[in-house]
Amino acid sequence: MRVVLDTNILISACWKPGGLERQLVDLALAGHFDWVATQSVMDEYVEVLNRPKFKQLRASIDTLLERFAGKVRIVPVAASIALAHDPDDNLLLEAAQAAAADFLVTGNLKDYPLDWPVARIVNARQFFELVQVHGLGGAVVKPIE
Repeated sequence: MRVVLDTNILISACWKPGGLERQLVDLALAGHFDWVATQSVMDEYVEVLNRPKFKQLRASIDTLLERFAGKVRIVPVAASIALAHDPDDNLLLEAAQAAAADFLVTGNLKDYPLDWPVARIVNARQFFELVQVHGLGGAVVKPIE
């Protein structure tokens, strides 16, 4: 299963160490699904995570940046997309399309098209409702059929 994570999911994972977003990132980092992105999305991750307004999260962010190095599968952009309300979110749609992603997980559902045929656009809670997770040790993460 291929999943694109919005930058706001990474920020939430750092803000709330026990939250669903953190659990999602931990599953991705453990390789229980393919975390996919384009180079533009990777650049956005780094730029946003390094903004001064997140300085109180610096230790958690630095750990996250170290952990995801080499864990995210980079895909080339196939085509430009201009469907999101926030132009920066088009980068994530492009990544989802390029990777033929199953899910794009975001904290801002309102910024994305409601019905997009490429990937399901969901928040972290919806992701966990839509997939089966069988323990974190030997997790199997797959869409519920």
